[in-house]
Amino acid sequence: MSQVLVLNTGSSSIKYQLFELPDSPEDAGSHGGSSLVSGTLGGVGEAASTLTHRVAGAEPLVIHASVPDQEAGFDLIRAAFERSGGMPSEVAAVGHRVVHGGARFGEPVIVDDEVIAAIEELTPLAPLHNPSNLAGIRLAQKLYPQVPQVAVFDTAFHSTMPEIAYRYALPVELADRLDIRRYGFHGTSHGYVSRQAAEYLGRPPGELKLITLHLGNGASVAAVDGGRSVDTSMGMTPLEGLVMGTRSGDIDPAIVLYLQREGGLSVDEVDALLNRDSGLKGLTGSNDARRLGERAAAGDPVAEQALDIFSYRIRKYVGAYAAVLGRLDGVVFTAGIGENDPVIRAKVCAGLELLGIRLDPERNAGTADRSRPWPISTADSPVPVLVVPTNEELEIARQSLAVTRRP
Repeated sequence: MSQVLVLNTGSSSIKYQLFELPDSPEDAGSHGGSSLVSGTLGGVGEAASTLTHRVAGAEPLVIHASVPDQEAGFDLIRAAFERSGGMPSEVAAVGHRVVHGGARFGEPVIVDDEVIAAIEELTPLAPLHNPSNLAGIRLAQKLYPQVPQVAVFDTAFHSTMPEIAYRYALPVELADRLDIRRYGFHGTSHGYVSRQAAEYLGRPPGELKLITLHLGNGASVAAVDGGRSVDTSMGMTPLEGLVMGTRSGDIDPAIVLYLQREGGLSVDEVDALLNRDSGLKGLTGSNDARRLGERAAAGDPVAEQALDIFSYRIRKYVGAYAAVLGRLDGVVFTAGIGENDPVIRAKVCAGLELLGIRLDPERNAGTADRSRPWPISTADSPVPVLVVPTNEELEIARQSLAVTRRP
């Protein structure tokens, strides 16, 4: 067994988990590996920060402090480890979530100076994420100078998309010079749940055509053919595609020009509007799907319509990707909303009977073992519909360990 530390370093938060994994991939299985320690530090750079540090089998340790930057955040996390038994002295790898790998990185890589330079060059494609991800890598290098640091990219799973799916209808020379294309995101999650679904269905991933729905505050759909992503709803940035918590998703691009010319908004103001003040928040004032569900159940027509718009956009993509795949062997719901909101799942599946999707209301509303996949379609549904809990951190840990074991 080997220990792998996984870090997700953001601009205002740091998430981490320490896993123990089998050394041999053959021994790992889809559920191999256990989480020993996990934690979330929120409010980095703000007046008040909170670290919640969890050790398996113990009560969570909660620390309130002022954390001005990621380096101070790492110091606080180290202090939490010391209070709960100490930082692991030996880890086989440190895996890092890196949001944007561009067209260059189609798989995890061990970090070296060349990789760091490449991630820095990709900053214009993810200005809010890649710099923070790099800060985490550099801090971890100081913490474990002799341990392989592995970058696992959100975009990597979608690097298998064909050109007809990733190319926008822009002048080719301009698009290529500025790296304008669809990259896709949430790839670690889409890849993980598609393999979990294949195992549940008892079929090799290479035989299946699946649509995976990662539905949370950020949301995306992927068409997965034979274990490979062939299309996805997010594009050059995470703004394209579905209606999300605060992101607009697909809109007429001329709206951006209209907002500038007629609304008097600057480029930065339009960026903020579409990324932070639109989506469910723009429609209702709240991006909390749970709260909106409560409001809709109480008869709030604004909340009800917002959830209908959210679900309608997903349903459109399911139909489109069924056409892309040519056959549908399963639909997978995952992430916070996908795993926990039966009302949204029912709204998405309503009207998709022509695709062979038949939802079972009792299964959908039931309380299954939420740690493993479970079906929500009828027993005779031609297309099974599953809820599959995602575990991006475990997937990062496995990929990181696998990279270090390569000959």
